[in-house]
Amino acid sequence: MNNIKILANSAYLPEKEIKNNELESALGLENGYIEKRTGIQNRYYAVNETIEDMALKAVENLFCTAEEKQNIGLIIVATTSTNILMPGIANYIQKNLALHPCICLDILSGCSGYINAFDIAKLYIDSGKIEKALIIGVDKLSDIIDKEDIGTAIVLSDGAGATLIGKDSDTNDKKIYMSNIEADGKQNDILTYRYGKRLYMNGKEVYKYAVTKTVDNIKKLLNTANLTLEDIKYIIPHQSNLKIMKAISSRLHIKKEKMYADIQERGNTFCASIPIALYDMQKDNLLQKGDKVILLGYGGGLNTGSIVIEI
Repeated sequence: MNNIKILANSAYLPEKEIKNNELESALGLENGYIEKRTGIQNRYYAVNETIEDMALKAVENLFCTAEEKQNIGLIIVATTSTNILMPGIANYIQKNLALHPCICLDILSGCSGYINAFDIAKLYIDSGKIEKALIIGVDKLSDIIDKEDIGTAIVLSDGAGATLIGKDSDTNDKKIYMSNIEADGKQNDILTYRYGKRLYMNGKEVYKYAVTKTVDNIKKLLNTANLTLEDIKYIIPHQSNLKIMKAISSRLHIKKEKMYADIQERGNTFCASIPIALYDMQKDNLLQKGDKVILLGYGGGLNTGSIVIEI
């Protein structure tokens, strides 16, 4: 197995900002209701941009030099809201950036899709078939929500994030990488989206699932990796709802600062939320070489996945 290194992160958010007061006024909610319920203050909607446009802009923001584009053997896109079945968004990225030849995949794994994509990319690198992989999380949720549904309209946002990973040239130290990815379809009707319909979420059941299955998943991951939470610098979760993330922190008995959150200014961007968070953390110099972090995804499917990785 190869040491894996996160080579670069980037994010793209549309220009149109939707503040809480705008939604509270439209939905007849009292001032402060949204932040109290979700922790969110701001979100973004793409107006004249497609989901492919957002994915491409995130990737374009990733590359500082032409050299960074070399030897990318896999483009994998995680999404829940695409209306493009063939060719996929990954193929669109490949064409526009002339990343030839490489493997192109789009995957549908709910809000946990980025975690699945990351682990698939790691396995491809381990196989020796590729050197570097481009992982993209993107969702345009403003197109598929019922704007009158309080449960989703106040939470969801549009955005894209991209991560470039590859083999770590420093082979002196064995870096930690372990994943725990699970799916349980018994409750897969609590968070659904069918093309041409509106996204449906049973908020109470999603909350119950999110604050239990994630905790069990992380505990299994740490046990397999022979680590404890004290070894972990940050947990970087899917930015679902600040109340959910605080509840997970409480059940894990960790300080809330250890559970990274940027949902306040980004909203819930589904598959894009973890790579956007990684970008924000690196921009703010929160991640240093040698830090061990857990990437945590959970959502529709029901899919739950966590990865512990050493920066």
